[in-house]
Amino acid sequence: MKISIEETAQESDVHVIEHGLTQHAEESGIEPRNHQQLAISLRDDDGRLVGGLIGDTVWGWLQVKLLWVASELRGKGYGAKLMAAGEEEARRRGCHHALLDTFDFQARSLYERLGYEVFGTLDDFPRGHQRFFMRKPL
Repeated sequence: MKISIEETAQESDVHVIEHGLTQHAEESGIEPRNHQQLAISLRDDDGRLVGGLIGDTVWGWLQVKLLWVASELRGKGYGAKLMAAGEEEARRRGCHHALLDTFDFQARSLYERLGYEVFGTLDDFPRGHQRFFMRKPL
């Protein structure tokens, strides 16, 4: 056996690991994973990407991994619109909850306005800051 450290994971390796975890869950009697990626983009009239949401739906949950809006468009409701589109698609896929994380220097207040609640915090990530784990029933 040999352990190796790599800068990035090969897609085929990720697939093997995900398949192994999914198979183990199924053998343990867990509901089907039903994993699907989710990508929602916000583009200006010229087609330039100015915002977006990246996530997954899995085991009945929407997992928001990334939400970004260009600085000149922040505070104009686009973040909320992207989140609403993600939640709507998640419901269409059968999801019952949403999960995300954010930092004290990011959009916690936006997520709270949208109905998310903090269920966990991690101090000093990054150093001197907090990371918040948030959830919402859909």
